[in-house]
Parts: sequence; C-alpha cells; structure tokens
Amino acid sequence: MKFITIRKMILSAACLSVVLSATITSAQPVQAATASVQASKTSAQKANAVVSYAQSLKGKVKYKFGVNNPSKLIFDCSSFTKFVFAKQGVNLKWGSVAQSKQGKYVSKSNLKKGDLIFFSVSKPGRINHVGIYMGNGKFIHNTTGKNVNGVVISNLSSYSKRYITARRVL
Repeated sequence: MKFITIRKMILSAACLSVVLSATITSAQPVQAATASVQASKTSAQKANAVVSYAQSLKGKVKYKFGVNNPSKLIFDCSSFTKFVFAKQGVNLKWGSVAQSKQGKYVSKSNLKKGDLIFFSVSKPGRINHVGIYMGNGKFIHNTTGKNVNGVVISNLSSYSKRYITARRVL
C-alpha cells in the first residue's frame, strides 16, 4: 500500500515538472517578442511616446526638490525625466548634472523632440534644472514657482539666458 502511494506521488511530481517546464518554455518566446517590439521602436516613436506621456502627467504631478516618489507622483525636475523616460526603457540617473553626462551632446540648433535640455535656474552657469524638448521651440518640465507646481510647457526662448546644454538619450 505504501509503495502505491509513493509511486503516485512520484508520478504527480513528474507530471507537475513537465507542466511547469512547458509553461516556462512557452513563456520565453512571448517575453522575447515583447522585448523585440520594444527594441524595434524608432527614436522618433520613442520621442513621441516620451513627450505624450509627459503631457499626460500635467495636473497630476507635484514638484518637490530632492524627491523621487513615483507612487505619489511627487518629483523634482530630474526624477520626473527619469520617470518619464523609464516608460520607454531608457534608464536615466537621478540628478540634472548626472543626466547631463548621459547620451550624446546635441547643439541647441540641432535639438529634436525627446532631447534633454539643461538650464541654470539658480546659480549662473551651473546645471540645476532639466526638461524635455518637445519641438517647435517648446519644452516640458516639472517645476515650481509663482502660481506653478508641477508639469508645465514653456518656451525655450524664455529660458535662453539660462540654457546650458542638451543631450540625446533616445
């Protein structure tokens, strides 16, 4: 009697092993296909997605210096860009100075949608703010100020004296 019970347990374990193995094996092509679709997006498609997602967060995100709290949508400028770009599989460091060293340099005259743009908003000549270029002379950023706390769209020309550099990470 004990022999039959042990035999049933061994057969059950073997069947479970086969089912689990088949599940894992069949899931791998799906995961690979998903990664392939993500990787096959062009830079322009990713830039459109980054800008669209950033725009969708207007009125939902709050600005707080030194904060990176995705669960409550409370960010400083660089944790906001980090959060938005992560949705497109781009890993940015936290901090505007750190982000200004990622990707490739882009001249102001060659800006494209999705480029990170860096400014000096408090100490002249020192990077301490970042935004996302949207095209047509506009950028989106998370900031605070008079009657503002959160994601806004600004004219780059209004920040021309504060502009420092840009980087392309897409």
